[in-house]
Amino acid sequence: MRPVADTRYPLTSPVGLSAAPRAPWYRDFAWRDGCLEIRKTAIRLRVDRHLMAEIASWVVWLTILLTVASWARLTRQATTRLAFVPDRPRPWYLLGGAALWAGIESVDRQSEADAVIYFDDVTAGQPPASLNARRLNFACTDISKGHVARVFEAVFGYPLLVDPETARGDIVAKSEKNGVHDGRIVTAPAERRDGWCYQRLIDTTGPDGYCRDLRTPCVGGQPVVVWIKLKPSGSRFAIHNRKAFLRDPAEVYSPEELALIAAFNARMGLDWGGLDILRDQDGRLYIVDVNKTDVGPVIALSWRDKIISMQRLSSALKDMVKSC
Repeated sequence: MRPVADTRYPLTSPVGLSAAPRAPWYRDFAWRDGCLEIRKTAIRLRVDRHLMAEIASWVVWLTILLTVASWARLTRQATTRLAFVPDRPRPWYLLGGAALWAGIESVDRQSEADAVIYFDDVTAGQPPASLNARRLNFACTDISKGHVARVFEAVFGYPLLVDPETARGDIVAKSEKNGVHDGRIVTAPAERRDGWCYQRLIDTTGPDGYCRDLRTPCVGGQPVVVWIKLKPSGSRFAIHNRKAFLRDPAEVYSPEELALIAAFNARMGLDWGGLDILRDQDGRLYIVDVNKTDVGPVIALSWRDKIISMQRLSSALKDMVKSC
């Protein structure tokens, strides 16, 4: 499940840039044609047993998160304040959850914030005006698949994109739009479609037959944790994971790879966000997706891995705000 917020923050005051009241969380969703629709992105989720199980897991997780957040507010000695524009993330977003876990206060007026984070669940957008000089993610305005692949090639030195009309064999076709999980394997040569991105097919299959995605949340441009997500090869593009487990970035990536990932984030303007990284059978890494409004932690993680992940991410978030 990938829910999003639709609350807008118009510039209602010339001084401080204050925000309008947020709509109730249930206004983020609509029921259309037998599917749960996310209003802002118009992405529809088919209601099945997988979705219902994920919703149940999220209810438990949000209970844990809000309990920790209440304790953090009661015990904190110094207050860190963040403003989010144009939207404030709901708790199911990883950024919103990490801020709650860290006891960070969300404020409406940018003049009261230690930093301002551009948070808008769109593929390409433009941050609103800000009077606060400490801005995060304001340079990350385009996370379309094609742009991500071009930045990847410029940093890593080898291509991800392919020309579907001249390539031969199996390739991957994906919508440029973020978060739709519509990737599919097609046989090239194939006709190019507007709004679609074409990439080489990366084989991440392990000895157990599962494909592996390396979801890598980054804070301050640096990888903080890695969630290794396992999926059957026949559903490698699906939103649901069969298994997931936590690893430290240094266990997964070499020092040279970590430096390249940091350089990629800098070129993307990504201060906070999640990377989808694949490691091919030949050992090379490919960054195939960037999400600056990522939801998390991954539902398939154990409760222990979720808690450790949030501890690390919330600590990294506070450090980033203090140093920006």
